Amino acid sequence: MSKEIISEISSICQVKLPVGETLNIRRNRLLPSDEARNSGKRIGIVTGIHGDELEGQYVCYEVIRRIREQPECLAGIVDVYPAMNPMGIDSITRGIPGFDLDMNRIFPGGEDGAMTEYVAQKVIEELSGADLVVDIHASNIYLTEIPQIRINELSKDVLVPLACHMNVDFVWVHAASTVLESTLAYSLNSTGTPTLVVEAGVGMRITKAYCNQLADGLMNTMKMLGIWKGETRSVREPIVDDRADGVVFFNAPRAGIFVSEAKHWTELAEGDKVGDIVNPLTGEVLSGITTPEKGILFTIREYPVVDEGSLVGRLLKV
Repeated sequence: MSKEIISEISSICQVKLPVGETLNIRRNRLLPSDEARNSGKRIGIVTGIHGDELEGQYVCYEVIRRIREQPECLAGIVDVYPAMNPMGIDSITRGIPGFDLDMNRIFPGGEDGAMTEYVAQKVIEELSGADLVVDIHASNIYLTEIPQIRINELSKDVLVPLACHMNVDFVWVHAASTVLESTLAYSLNSTGTPTLVVEAGVGMRITKAYCNQLADGLMNTMKMLGIWKGETRSVREPIVDDRADGVVFFNAPRAGIFVSEAKHWTELAEGDKVGDIVNPLTGEVLSGITTPEKGILFTIREYPVVDEGSLVGRLLKV
């Protein structure tokens, strides 16, 4: 590591587990070695809350690589947390193995609660007070998502301007009634630490183009915050949608194998073909799937096996 920056790898939470194992959540803190160059601004880059979502692993690598390439341009604190659920990542498990819990449903936690609640509280304590936290998720193994940021409408005045620096294609503002209060983002936003939730790609895979797109956005956002002084790539202006009925979901009408024909992130007319559900035993097309309305396809089914009612895609109405 260059003498112009300090890289401090440390544990933010360690908990002893049965059979001699330890849950260990680690952070890499990067900051200028010259205190005079440190603006005091801090960004937290979080990923790996769900162990089957791996897109953020490459984003963390790429951001650190770029900082190391131009260490003299770092002007603040960059905290990188690649594995908030390290056991989940190690075992390719979405939740916390052995507890059958989704880690993003136990915040803000509590010191006197179960082990998982204790860990959640330590994470909140660690991130609180940052100038910005970016919580990077992929989709599950069933769906592919275009790079997007999802925002609770209660926080949109603070978060939408920040999201527009992040180089995503779409900013989806949700109604407050649809937002879970037990997530990391809700817990931090509700206590004054601005937190953006990124969704991009698909579970158990790395989509390099999307990851580089997000890394470009993070570097741009860090520059806006005064954490980065180097050159950044131009970023796209996202579509921001806060309509209550702006997104249309469409589902499989019957079980079978879904074969997609539509291109992700393209505008489709009402009635355009998205794909077919086929029967591999009989060689029949069981059902064609068409768009229910005109819109941009921002979610598409990745995993081919569908049951009746399985989500096939989402359209942003235009």
